[in-house]
Amino acid sequence: MIENTSQRLERYKRLIEISRDLASTLDLDPLLNRIIHAAKDITDAQAASILLYDDTARELYFQVATNPSPMMRGLVIPMDSIAGWIVANRKAVRIGDVKNDTRYFKNIAKTLSFATQSIMGVPLITKDKVIGVLEVLNKSGGEFTATDEDMLSVLGAQAAIAIENTRLFQQSDLIAEFVHELRTPLASLSTATYLLLRPEISREQGEIIIHNIHQETNRLNALATSFLDLARLESGRVRFQKSSFPFQLVCEECKGVMNSKAEESQIQIHLEIPSDMPIVQADREKIKQVVMNLVSNAIKYNRPGGQVTLRAGQEEKSWYFSVTDTGPGIPEEALPNLFQKFYRFKGMETKTTGTGLGLSICKQIVLGHNGRIEVKSKVGEGTTFIVHIPN
Repeated sequence: MIENTSQRLERYKRLIEISRDLASTLDLDPLLNRIIHAAKDITDAQAASILLYDDTARELYFQVATNPSPMMRGLVIPMDSIAGWIVANRKAVRIGDVKNDTRYFKNIAKTLSFATQSIMGVPLITKDKVIGVLEVLNKSGGEFTATDEDMLSVLGAQAAIAIENTRLFQQSDLIAEFVHELRTPLASLSTATYLLLRPEISREQGEIIIHNIHQETNRLNALATSFLDLARLESGRVRFQKSSFPFQLVCEECKGVMNSKAEESQIQIHLEIPSDMPIVQADREKIKQVVMNLVSNAIKYNRPGGQVTLRAGQEEKSWYFSVTDTGPGIPEEALPNLFQKFYRFKGMETKTTGTGLGLSICKQIVLGHNGRIEVKSKVGEGTTFIVHIPN
């Protein structure tokens, strides 16, 4: 179908609107979703996706698509693929029939159960650096045209800038918060070392100070580790390695690790996993990280002699797990803020120690699985965190 001048003008007007829209968000996942839906729209394609390039590891991997699959995010694509060629050569590609191209990576179709006929891709380049590839699949009613390529190239140029700006904003915002959080332990260490140098400090007092220094050093190490985890998750640089595994075993492993901590406060950990719970698909280590964090919090914010219950089950299109404690509960007004970085609701700021990043990391991991995490709590009765992961 030959496109007339009026139709082409309308598409360029749409592209201008899209460019404005991309500049209105500084949250990476919503931004990437806007880009792929815009790409699909302006090229009249059946699907679109973004692959990000890790320059350090020299790896290309799926990040987001209009037809997402739980097994897709983090899927590493070989550099001798079509997308790999686009990265290496920094050029756009238009292919009418992928079956005739030796660079076509057939495992994608198997993973997604999506039949690809035609493909067009452009490199995402900013500051002379390739950060990924924007692809569209299966042109409706024909093959992708030179005009489609021009449109996608313009969108790709805008998208690359928007992605990089979002990453920089998130990193600078996180760094500012991180530096703020560093001040307290650094002040404690400064005071402790000053006191150790005082001649009147006794040996017993010195040992207490050294113990405090050890605790603060461990806290700084944990804070730095959590900070790096969250920075990588928020910037989209973490790849999820999906596999099939029995969730029951993950729960038993977490219980085994956390039992000694629970016993210190006479808290019991109960597992309620149905015997017919099917094998699940996810990044095992990252899901385990979420479970460990939620169970640790449930112990930390519980009552002496309380309980922690870890449940799991299957839904129509997803599976879920929940962690329930018998602690004092969380005020309703605090619930919307729980997943914010370094957030502690009033009354809990000084009662427990931690990095303040655990729930933020949990949320990013769950979002990376195209899932959702929610919290229910009632003051005086306890709290439940529920994670839903699509099949």
